[in-house]
Amino acid sequence: MWQSPFNIRFLRSPYQNSGQTFKTIDEYIAAQAIELQPTLLKIRETIRKIIPNAIEKISYMMPTFWDKKNIVHFAAFKNHISLFPGSEATTYFAERLKDYKTSKGTIQFPLNKPIDHQLIEDIVKWRSAQVKK
Repeated sequence: MWQSPFNIRFLRSPYQNSGQTFKTIDEYIAAQAIELQPTLLKIRETIRKIIPNAIEKISYMMPTFWDKKNIVHFAAFKNHISLFPGSEATTYFAERLKDYKTSKGTIQFPLNKPIDHQLIEDIVKWRSAQVKK
């Protein structure tokens, strides 16, 4: 088990493929449960649409979009997909996040509900602007 910079512990899970090292976001997505792959691809596409010039990489064993700093990470879990935009973003969007489980810098999108891609877009736009300040 390891500790992320967001104060979140990641437990071993078949959906996270703990212990496996990924070099690209494509590898990460391909290693996830088949039923999660379309959702992960859509999240990636949503983020990429907003910040097309960001560098895609794996950081902290998660898909990451980077432009001089980490902008946002995401990760797959058994019952949810987490988005990691940082604590300032979760504070700024607190009203819109009231229906989601959140913790310092993390938003959990449950897999049994449609994912709000507009919310993800808005968070990524805001976070990208913050990074560029």
